[in-house]
Amino acid sequence: MLELEGAIWFRAGAREWGGKDRIALLAAIGEQGSITAAARAVGLSYKAAWDAIDAMNNSAGEPLVARAAGGKGGGGTRLTDRAEQLIRTYRTLEAEHRRFVAWLGAQAETGTLGGDVASGQDLELMRRFTVRTSARNKLFGQVEAVRTGAVNDEITLRLPGGQAIVATITRESTETLELAPGVEAFGLIKASSVLIGLPDPEGRLSASNQLPGVVSRIVPGAVNAEVVLALDGGGTVAAIVPGTAIGDLALAEGARAIAIFKASSVIVGTL
Repeated sequence: MLELEGAIWFRAGAREWGGKDRIALLAAIGEQGSITAAARAVGLSYKAAWDAIDAMNNSAGEPLVARAAGGKGGGGTRLTDRAEQLIRTYRTLEAEHRRFVAWLGAQAETGTLGGDVASGQDLELMRRFTVRTSARNKLFGQVEAVRTGAVNDEITLRLPGGQAIVATITRESTETLELAPGVEAFGLIKASSVLIGLPDPEGRLSASNQLPGVVSRIVPGAVNAEVVLALDGGGTVAAIVPGTAIGDLALAEGARAIAIFKASSVIVGTL
């Protein structure tokens, strides 16, 4: 017996907002007013919850989760109006989607779906087309410029917050992805490829990408630490740095810093 299942995933152009699990996390944050409590409620670690929040804020192009101002009772975490609207919309669509999947399953089982029987093999092949990446940083934007070369091309991707990242890819990749000004695309950067520096008006670096921002979170480790930088204009970039660098650079939440990475460290993709 062929059983069909489905899930709703929000997307705006090339920017993905999230699906069932992330909506559940948003709802838990709204109910608990705490990342720690919300993460516990949906079965995530504190770090995994923050990673998902960073991804949602980046992908939506605007904050969905924000820190509440501190006070007598201390600070907390709150949903923005956009996030609350998103949850309401998702729950409405989810109910309709369940009814549609039930109908679709009945059509496939009787062989009336598009005139052909939808086989389990075909559906499995479609599932494999979905690609996941291990890159910590996934920044969506729009191609602003393509500078062609004999072997490699330079792609400038404008982020929603106004900043730009530059990627160096092969000419063949540019053609395969059909990259051109105005095309929606995303850049993947491993956290281990990102360096953290301090603002220096007289400092000069050869790296093409130098994105300023404010340290929003530091996750210490035995050897290395993860530093999350909230970029000017919106979005975040995570970096894995030696633990000693935290003290050497006097990094702390709220400190100004720069995310630095080479153009060759950026992988460009399209949806």
